[in-house]
Amino acid sequence: MYLKLAWRNIWRNKRRTLITVSSVMFAVVFALFLESLERGAHDVMIDNMTRFHTGYMQVQDYRYEDEPSLDNAFYYDNSLSDRITGTASIAFTIPRIETFMLAAGAEITRGAYVLGIDPEREHQLNEIKDRLTEGRFFEPGDGTAVVAEGLAGRLNLAVGDSLVLLGQGRFGMTASGLYEISGLLRHPTREMNNQLVYLSLPDAQWMLSAEDHITALLVTPDRVPDTERIAGGLRSELQDEELAVLTWREMIPELVEALEFDRAQTRLMMGILYVVIGFGIFGTILTMTLERLREFGILLSVGMQRIKLAIVVFIETFFITILGVLAGFALGIFPILYFHFNPIELGGDMEELVAEWGIEPIMPTAIAPDIFLWQGLIIFILTTIICFYPTIKILTLNILDSSKQ
Repeated sequence: MYLKLAWRNIWRNKRRTLITVSSVMFAVVFALFLESLERGAHDVMIDNMTRFHTGYMQVQDYRYEDEPSLDNAFYYDNSLSDRITGTASIAFTIPRIETFMLAAGAEITRGAYVLGIDPEREHQLNEIKDRLTEGRFFEPGDGTAVVAEGLAGRLNLAVGDSLVLLGQGRFGMTASGLYEISGLLRHPTREMNNQLVYLSLPDAQWMLSAEDHITALLVTPDRVPDTERIAGGLRSELQDEELAVLTWREMIPELVEALEFDRAQTRLMMGILYVVIGFGIFGTILTMTLERLREFGILLSVGMQRIKLAIVVFIETFFITILGVLAGFALGIFPILYFHFNPIELGGDMEELVAEWGIEPIMPTAIAPDIFLWQGLIIFILTTIICFYPTIKILTLNILDSSKQ
């Protein structure tokens, strides 16, 4: 009976109910969008770093993290890959060998980051072939190279030109090679776009005197949230070998710190937002309560018990809160979906700032169920606490004073 009475009461004055529901709805929409935008920006940072740099996990020689040298490359064959992929919840592995060398065209020389890869496996992780702007990707061992557009522009090179690489191989061996440029690609991060050279893994190993050796084996889990758990299992599996298993959090701690700092700023902003939202909702509830004081006084004067009236009014505000939260979910999904597929593109100083981190200058929104859960729950709890005001007002209401309203 209380529920039925409360439901009828909230629709006796549709305008008042819709104003209150709207205040809750827009609070939910704004909180959802802000949280989703922050989560999306963080996802872009992590995605760029893991897909194009570190991967989600790496297997390395235990000395490589402290001394990233080709001397600390480790032996790799299919049996190692099979052992790792045989572990539950691992999708695939990606072998890489990397080093810094001098890259030269006909007249200009620049420093280059040389990365030996298996193009098919690499494409599984970061869809690297789709980033080609000219030419084609090499086949394993065909003696050609794919160069990032920025580096090619600095060296005045194009598809079909020759690229000279000169540096130091494993155990101090001289490493040099002459490669035809088979394709150009646009790397999403500016720093890498200005210095990256891709070679096939066999070509890079031969040039660097590191046959059958790699510097890192990237491990991609079936589910990203399982990364830490899988890394712990791999450490147990490889504990008798001179290999270390590192997660992206361990390899790029500066990014983790930056994300934590940004989250702290967002929490502060959300706290201020909740205060503003709380006062806005309280204002509508206060107005609604004051408008009905005469009604409450009449009901009490004809014999309705205070506690029963308080319960009915609390259920009314509870219904209004639920309607506002659900309406906020329904309305909030539209801007979140739009900016998820049409990210905000950063420009000016902000673009330069994120480019320094090697991150694409875009801000998409994230679509995650827990965003809706937590923001809806927080607004619901906040509104429910505010709804105790009319309940307390009824329990302390002076009937004679209310008749003067």
